[in-house]
Amino acid sequence: MMQVEKSLYSHIVYDSNTESSFVRELEQNEEVRLYSKLPAWFKIETPLGSYNPDWAVLIEKDGTEKLYFVVETKSSLFSDDLRLAEQDKIKCGAAHFEALNNDVQFLKATSMNDLVDQIDRPHSRR
Repeated sequence: MMQVEKSLYSHIVYDSNTESSFVRELEQNEEVRLYSKLPAWFKIETPLGSYNPDWAVLIEKDGTEKLYFVVETKSSLFSDDLRLAEQDKIKCGAAHFEALNNDVQFLKATSMNDLVDQIDRPHSRR
């Protein structure tokens, strides 16, 4: 658990070193306005079972705030490094948000740099 300032809560419970680093980067990034680790009850139903994404992040860029509803942090962005079931659930999660056909983006990131790189690419959906 670590104390934070930009989250909905005063402390964040993290599951890995990757998440701990990600939280520190969120706290330090001036464009991040608010973020939250999504609770365990937040589930997306997929054909493979329930999937619990990691984060919601509100970022202000060029004077506009945008909610990146789900940011999935894993220690590797390479699908081969993830368990097959986890890979498939992430694909289903991405398809879920794509099907909503709104401004919500599903982005996989291991760091704030990964997140910023994807945000800076126009019309990126991951």
